[in-house]
Amino acid sequence: MRLTFHGGARRVTGSMYLLEFDDEYKVLIDCGSRIDGGHVNLERYEYGLFPFDASLVNLLILTHAHIDHSGQIPNLFNAGFEGQVLCTSPTLDLTELLLHDAANLNLKVLSRIEKGHKRSKKWKNIDSEGYYLQKQVNEAIANFVPLAMNQKFKFKDNAHVTFLPAGHLLGAAYVYIEFLDNGEKKTIGFSGDIGRDNYPLLPDPSIMPPVDYLVMETTYGSRLHTDTHTPVEILKEIIQKACVEVPGRLIIPAFSVGRTQALLYTLNKLYTEEGFKPIKVFTDSPLAKSSTKVHEKYKSALNKEARAFFEDNDNLFDFENLNFISTNAESKEISNHAEPCIIISASGMIKGGRVEYHIAQNIENPYATVLMIGYASEDSIGGKLLRGDVTKIQVMDRNLDVNAQIRKTDVFSGHADQADLLRFIGSQDKNKLKKVFLIHGEYEAMLNFKDILTDKGYSQVEIPELHQSFEL
Repeated sequence: MRLTFHGGARRVTGSMYLLEFDDEYKVLIDCGSRIDGGHVNLERYEYGLFPFDASLVNLLILTHAHIDHSGQIPNLFNAGFEGQVLCTSPTLDLTELLLHDAANLNLKVLSRIEKGHKRSKKWKNIDSEGYYLQKQVNEAIANFVPLAMNQKFKFKDNAHVTFLPAGHLLGAAYVYIEFLDNGEKKTIGFSGDIGRDNYPLLPDPSIMPPVDYLVMETTYGSRLHTDTHTPVEILKEIIQKACVEVPGRLIIPAFSVGRTQALLYTLNKLYTEEGFKPIKVFTDSPLAKSSTKVHEKYKSALNKEARAFFEDNDNLFDFENLNFISTNAESKEISNHAEPCIIISASGMIKGGRVEYHIAQNIENPYATVLMIGYASEDSIGGKLLRGDVTKIQVMDRNLDVNAQIRKTDVFSGHADQADLLRFIGSQDKNKLKKVFLIHGEYEAMLNFKDILTDKGYSQVEIPELHQSFEL
């Protein structure tokens, strides 16, 4: 058997791992977009968008819906893939939303390319391959096959796959594969993205059974979460200062799928259980509204606390003074709202999306607060604000003074930190584990985490290079 790392190798995004059995059956685990600076990077290879012949791949297994794990699936079908996509039911629904959202963005890119062809010679060499549209998304989704968690599924002779709850995102799963190799049972596990304990809405990550080979993410391989208070406590303190003690605005950049739902649920708990007076909340993202409906649909996949909250209150996300914004005109109208309010809008890094307008309208206002709740690349507006030393910032072609209060918290981070990652691998038998592959992280974080694992007695730890293959 051969394992090749076609994405997520010494980088965070673009997860894509090709598992080739000795009988030439090929399984691709994840098929994600490489995101550089907030934009999809479409690389070119001998076979077009993929470094392998997509028509020879028999099966795709998807760990979860995030675009850096799912974003190239329509292109895989366009390139000749004719197999099925195995995932959980919530992952199917969320992936459909995210891929249609990506298709809408692609349509805008293609429109600019078409107009550019007419205006300037420099556009004529722009390659439009890879910018799939709604039709291609629908064709891909028709081949998705949802599987239940914790149920073994036979996908070929002498080979089975089981999905195990990973936390991180609704429907996210570890992939546990069992197969016979010359009559001997072997196992390999793919972590996908690992969640954290006690996260709003989501179940705690489960334990990966002992495996021979482990492919695990290291996004926070060199970091520990610092906030020790609960999400409710943290939001309560921030809202009190931003909207009550000072009658101002609180702007929260948040990704539409997963992070926004965790925020809305936490606000609902704050208002319902803490007796906190509901302040008007604008959720400015059509994708967030659709994603919220998916979370409501799959209440049974949420954690015990969330299910109990629903039983007691008959809702998870609907509370007094909550407003979902649909159109661009409605989005801009928020600026005319004179009372204290909370604005939740994408993108989480403040790189594209409607949140840029809200930042532009409020960043010079000393009575406004911007709350960063997740990772932001250094080149993004969010990343620059997180540095804490920026006095001016470029937003929507405007050079603006940073007068607003900038706050941050990692309590809504959906990724396991270093301690969580060590607990995850701690369930493995060092005597059974033949190889650990570290993926989905910055190279420095991987090196740091490898050193820690080596000190703890894990002797066979690899940090694969892009497109590097290993015989298992």
